[in-house]
Amino acid sequence: MACVSELISYPVKGCAGVSVPAALVTEAGLAHDRTFMVVGEDGVFRTQRSDPRLALVRPSVGADGGRLTLRAPGAEPLAVEVDPAAERIEVRLFGKPLQGVDQGPGAAAWLSEVLGAPSRLVRVPPEQRRVVDGRTPGVSGYADSSPVHILSRSSLDGLNRRIAEAGGGPLTMDRFRPNVVVDGWDEPHTEDRVLRAVLGEAELAYAKPAVRCAVTLVDQRTGARSGPEPLRTLALYRRAVRDGLSGVMFGAKFSVVRTGRLAVGDEVGVTAWDADRP
Repeated sequence: MACVSELISYPVKGCAGVSVPAALVTEAGLAHDRTFMVVGEDGVFRTQRSDPRLALVRPSVGADGGRLTLRAPGAEPLAVEVDPAAERIEVRLFGKPLQGVDQGPGAAAWLSEVLGAPSRLVRVPPEQRRVVDGRTPGVSGYADSSPVHILSRSSLDGLNRRIAEAGGGPLTMDRFRPNVVVDGWDEPHTEDRVLRAVLGEAELAYAKPAVRCAVTLVDQRTGARSGPEPLRTLALYRRAVRDGLSGVMFGAKFSVVRTGRLAVGDEVGVTAWDADRP
């Protein structure tokens, strides 16, 4: 039986994930996932592609989303009283203009010091409903695209076997920043073939493959690049064109078609498979 073995939320886009035993799956994914984002002075979002030290910022958020705590090595923890009604500023995510609720000078100063570059913290406006594309369109906060990213343990095991054969060491799951880790699928990349699935009370539908980028080269524990793996090995067997996207693919993105509670240990019940995928 396939089941959920780990749930990870990323309250601040690009920063460390938070493993949780259970979560409400909203239309925008796990509760509080990518609700906040770090931007530069120009409003452009910061990403581990250019700012790998984001991985060292470890956020935690209260159940009601009213308080965000930021921690990082060498810095005093900062508690941010979240103000969803504060000044809105224009931000840009992959070149697209969006709005962000600025969370004040204290958060800005803390992040600027930790990251070594002028930064501000913004929150998704409560009224914002950002529709993202895919085979099943969905709604997302500040996630790159679809609201839920699923990766199976067997896919990572298969990758690590190939890396080991080339003389490299194993990589951990956090390199790929999934929301839902699934155990119990014997074949690697089974998530690629899932069109619709029920997990706990929630129902998800396939949106698109997860095309991997340079973020996978960042060691999430040190905040430093340590490539060329996994992209070197993935490029040997996972480069493809699918659903209008091309690149190195690892994991799958899903939209939420029914909200509800999800917990570690819940069964992953696939109700529709892609017959065109082996």
